[in-house]
This record gives sequence, structure tokens and C-alpha cells, in this order.
Amino acid sequence: MATRSSKAEDLNRAIGAECPAALSMLSARGRAIYFPYAGILGQSAEAKGKKYNATIGIALEEDKTPMRLACLMKPLAVDPAKVLPYAPSFGLPELRARWKELMLEKNPGLKGKAVSLPVVTQALTHGLAVAAYLFLEAGEEILFPEPYWDNYDLLFGVSFGARVTTFPCYAGGGFDVAGLRRVLAARRGGKIALLLNFPNNPTGYTPTESEMAGLAEALAEEAAQGSRIVAIIDDAYFGLVYEPGVARDSLFARIADAHPNLLAVKVDGATKEDYVWGLRVGFISFAAKGAGLEALAALEDKAAGSVRALISNCSHLSQTLLLEAFKSGDYAREKRAKHEVLKHRYEVLKREIETHPEYARSFAPLPYNSGYFMCLKPAPGLDAEKLRRRLLEKYDTGLIAMQGLLRIAFSSVPAGDLPTIVRNVHLACEEGRGGA
Repeated sequence: MATRSSKAEDLNRAIGAECPAALSMLSARGRAIYFPYAGILGQSAEAKGKKYNATIGIALEEDKTPMRLACLMKPLAVDPAKVLPYAPSFGLPELRARWKELMLEKNPGLKGKAVSLPVVTQALTHGLAVAAYLFLEAGEEILFPEPYWDNYDLLFGVSFGARVTTFPCYAGGGFDVAGLRRVLAARRGGKIALLLNFPNNPTGYTPTESEMAGLAEALAEEAAQGSRIVAIIDDAYFGLVYEPGVARDSLFARIADAHPNLLAVKVDGATKEDYVWGLRVGFISFAAKGAGLEALAALEDKAAGSVRALISNCSHLSQTLLLEAFKSGDYAREKRAKHEVLKHRYEVLKREIETHPEYARSFAPLPYNSGYFMCLKPAPGLDAEKLRRRLLEKYDTGLIAMQGLLRIAFSSVPAGDLPTIVRNVHLACEEGRGGA
């Protein structure tokens, strides 16, 4: 029987043969992890279908269906066998295949490019943690644009000990591609771990087509200069774009085969895209120029090994429900309808700000065009946290104060209430300016 180290080394050789830069970017954990095919899971698989099977650690009824409480199953019109047993650590095979099909449909730029089969994660946050597990050492730097989702600090900094470094996201009303080039050039020749999130949380911005092309070009050119880049693409809000000229495809599609020194890691999921926040179904996928089936399969094994090591497997029920939705003839139509609701709220919010020039005395909106959120930067002398508290206490209005900004989650507010929220912010700012 192969030893643990030899199993991991087999995967490392497969990655190194096709994509040596990706191998060099793995953390010590990433190099050591493997999927235990020959352990309990493998032996259980070999016994599947046998008349007498005492391998798997679940309980069965006398008729060999999953043991269950009737009161638990009563609300679920689903076959118990599709929700109660353990799901594979890789995720349900049919769901993985379907998500990849959807990824290719949503990202025409991926056509003809080698991409791994997505591995199921317990939603986006866990997917990002899998990426950190595989590619980040304690003390190693990870870059992301500011403003950023504050959970990145807990995830990458506190949990994995990475050194978080940020750079300004915007310049001149759009994404600062030139600024990113400078940040990358300053680290030339080494390993660079970078996270990009579009549409951005908290600002609700997706680069334009030209900006996204510039981003991809900047990463590919830096890789050509000898830097080894692992680009983690957080696509939590993918597809929720509301303006013409804004990139519809993921940055992942543009860099999937850009350069052998550039490893693209896509973390996405149904959470926001399909409005199923509590189901917790995410995916992690890999691509790099030169990485063929063996290297990509090895990266899948390592991702699934991480899942197996830390949480065993993801919710079978959630995966089944999502797969059933994907099979429904109503899925595409219903998803378009919800997109239109969010787009309308975005338009109402934008119109309120644009038609009230007096608001410029109180705040300036950061660039926004997509997603669930937008941010207001209070005028000089005004403190976001003090404004947040004033809005709670005097205006019955709750917003998030973060990184000196006020974040409005227009996704969770009926369209008719959005103008009032913006006016309340203005009034709170006016009071703040007057010392009230």
C-alpha cells in the first residue's frame, strides 16, 4: 500500500510535469495533501453493490434505505437516499459536471481552454479557505484591492497567518489597472498571491471590458517577467451586472491559459448567484497554461483532500436541491426575473443620487455598477461610524460602516425605500457637519 507521502508525491509529480510553476506555488500543506482513495472511502467504494456491505459509517433501516426520523423528512419531498447519506468529498458528480457546463455557458471566453472539474465547497468562504490551505504559508503575503470584504482579514490573516497587503482599487472612476501593475512590478521575480473580487464587495463594482482586458494583460505580462502568480478570483456575485460596457465574463476566463507562471483559481457558487444563501454550496476550479488533464485532476484531488481533512464532505441535501433547480425548466426564466428586480433597485438608487446634486456636500459614491452593494464616502470631516450610529438612533436606518465608508445593501431593500435611505444619509451628514 502506498504511503501517505508517496500519494502526495504522485500528485505533485503530475502537477510539476505539466505546470511546474503551480507546483512551486503550493504551500507545505498543499504539497502534503492528497485524497485518500485507498482508505475508508476507497474500500467503501469497492464494496458498493455487494450483497453484504458493512463498510460505510451511516445507519440503514432493515430495508437498507437510510435510517431517518419521519418528522425530519416530512417537509422534504425528496428521496432520503439523495439527502441523508454522505456526499462525496469532491461533491456530487452530476452537480460538478453541471456547474462546469454553466461556467462555460456564462464565460464564452473559456471555450477550448482546459479547466478542472469544479470541487464542491461549503460555499464561497470555505472555497477561499481551501485556496488558502493549498497556496499560502503563514507569513506569506496576499494582495487584494481596498476596499475589501472584512472577512478576508479573519480568513487569510488570522486563520492562515498570511500577511495581508492592500492597494487602492480605484482611480479616475474605475479600476486602477496601472496601480496594480506597479504593485506587481514591485514584487517581480517571486511568488505573488493575489485575490480579486468582482463584482466587488463592498463597493459593487465590476471592471469595464477594457479594464478587465487590462487586468488580464497586466497579470500575463508580469508572469512573463518571471513572477509566479496565483490569482484567486472571488466570483461570489458573478453575473449580477447592470450596465452596458461592463465585463460579463469572469477574469478567470481571460487568464485561464494566459501564461504557465499564472495559476487561476476560481471560487464561486450558488450563494448569491442563485439566491440560496443558507444552502452553502460553492465550488473551486483551477486553470493554467500548460496544465492538462493530469495536473488539473491532481489539483482537484488536493482540493478534495482538504475538504475531506477539514469537514469530510459538504451538505448532500443542499447539493441535491441545487441540482434539482438546475434541471428545472423554470430555472433560467426565474433567475432572469430576480436579476431584473436587483437591476431595478440599482437604477432607483443611482437615479436618486444623480438627481440630487446637493448630496455631493455630504458624500461621494464610489464607482458601482453591479452586485448587491454600493458605498458612500462621507465628505471630509465626517466619520462613517458616527454617521452609522446617528442613522440608527435618529433615522431608523441601518447601514454598514467599514473602512471609512457607508455600505448600502440595496439587494435587501424594496426599491421604494431606497430614496429615503439616501436622503437619510444626507440629513445625517448635514447634522454631523453642524456638530449636532
